[in-house]
Amino acid sequence: MIHFKRSRGPLIAALAVFLSLALGACAGKKVEYQERPVETLYNEAMDALLDEDFETATQKFDEVERQHPYSLWTNKAQLMAAYSYYLNNHYDDAIVALDRFIQLHPTSKDVAYAYYLKGLSYYEQISDVSRDQLMTQLALSTLDELIKRFPQSKYARDAKLKIDLTRDHLAGKEMEIGRYYQTQGQYLAAINRFKNVIDDYQTTTHVPEALHRLTEAYLAFGMNAEAQKTAAVLGYNFPGSEWYLDSYKLMGKEVAEPWAEPKESKPWYKVW
Repeated sequence: MIHFKRSRGPLIAALAVFLSLALGACAGKKVEYQERPVETLYNEAMDALLDEDFETATQKFDEVERQHPYSLWTNKAQLMAAYSYYLNNHYDDAIVALDRFIQLHPTSKDVAYAYYLKGLSYYEQISDVSRDQLMTQLALSTLDELIKRFPQSKYARDAKLKIDLTRDHLAGKEMEIGRYYQTQGQYLAAINRFKNVIDDYQTTTHVPEALHRLTEAYLAFGMNAEAQKTAAVLGYNFPGSEWYLDSYKLMGKEVAEPWAEPKESKPWYKVW
């Protein structure tokens, strides 16, 4: 132990000398700040972006704003920095940058694109229906806000398509939860989930199955009249679907005629 302490002293002393020399060398090298033309910085950033060097692109776009905060190029650089984050799959950083751009430049002609890119940043993070759907909800609300604020923008059409997909995804989540409750014998909870799909997601692909599962759950819960009405609605609106055939096997001749005429523009479903 005594030997260890004695041998340690010279090492510490040598290390201290080395560090002092290294620090002195660093102190001697002063990095001078050099302002560069805004066009040069922006073009270098664009070159890095085209080369898919997204980290460098982001840094250089940020440098445009740092060196030339009042330049007309700065607004574009802020937006392109967010785009670089997005391409690099740094979605959270992109969303923060886009929120800042929207707050700083609410009247900019590029705000519609900022909302669109923000919606895409959420959309790209949508996970399987077995997992939490917060990102799906955020994508839906952001894209919906884009359409409400800028209905004539060139991004609105794609936003509408992605909204349809997000709604279908959310309906799929409701179906997954409903099916789980059904297998657990919690039929009332299952009924409520299937109703949500029919009420809130009428235009999605999950409605035929929701009507069939609702028929099953009503039967299991002893609500035969409701099951009969639901199967009739399913048969009227989706007569050729596999789900109606399954419901018909359950109900047989008890499947009644449709109990309500569909509306011309929006045929549909009120099943209780």
